[in-house]
Amino acid sequence: MPYSIAAAVHSELLIKKSRFIACVQPMTDRSAAQKVVAELWAQHPGAAHVCWALLAGGQSAAVDDGEPSGTAGRPMLDVLRHQDLEGVLATVVRYFGGVKLGAGGLVRAYTDIVAQALLKSEKIAIIKLHYLTCTAPYAMEGMVRREIEMAGAHLDQVTHADEVRFEFSLADSAAAQLISRLNEAGHGRIQWIAPDDE
Repeated sequence: MPYSIAAAVHSELLIKKSRFIACVQPMTDRSAAQKVVAELWAQHPGAAHVCWALLAGGQSAAVDDGEPSGTAGRPMLDVLRHQDLEGVLATVVRYFGGVKLGAGGLVRAYTDIVAQALLKSEKIAIIKLHYLTCTAPYAMEGMVRREIEMAGAHLDQVTHADEVRFEFSLADSAAAQLISRLNEAGHGRIQWIAPDDE
C-alpha cells in the first residue's frame, strides 16, 4: 500500500565539513516541486548543490544538480521508493566543505540524510477511492443510505427527482462488495450509472 507523509520533515548532517540539509515534504506534481527547488536556491545562494527526488502523481524525478551522475538524486529516489512513498518531494541542500567524499561517500550521505528525515515523518496510507452513482425508488432510500453508511462510504450528493439519485465514494477495495449488497437488497431495482453515461 502506498503512503504519503502528513507534513514536511527535516534533517541535517555534517560530513567532512560538508553540510547537508534535507527536507521531505508532501508534493502534488513536478511543477510544484520545481518551485520549491527554486525557493531553496533563493534561501541558500551559497549552496553548492540543491539535489532532489520526486514521486508524485505518476511523475518521478532524480536530479543530481552537478553532483557526479547517480550519486544524489537516484539514491534519494531509491529511499522514497523503498519506503513505498507517493506524493512526496525530497530535497537536499549541500554546502561543500572542501573535502571530496567520493561517489560512495556521496551516495551514503544523500541516502542517510533522506532516511533520517523520514524517521521523523508520520506516514499516511493512500486509499484509492471509487466514485459510484446509482438511482433507487423512494421506498428504498433508507436502505440505500444505511448500506452506504455501513460500508464506510462518503455520501457526496443525494438528488430527489423521479427516483432518488445517490453519488458516493468509498475505498476501491470495498466497492464491489457494496454494489453486490445493494443489488441483492434492491432486488434489481437499483440502477447504476456509469460516469460516461451522463
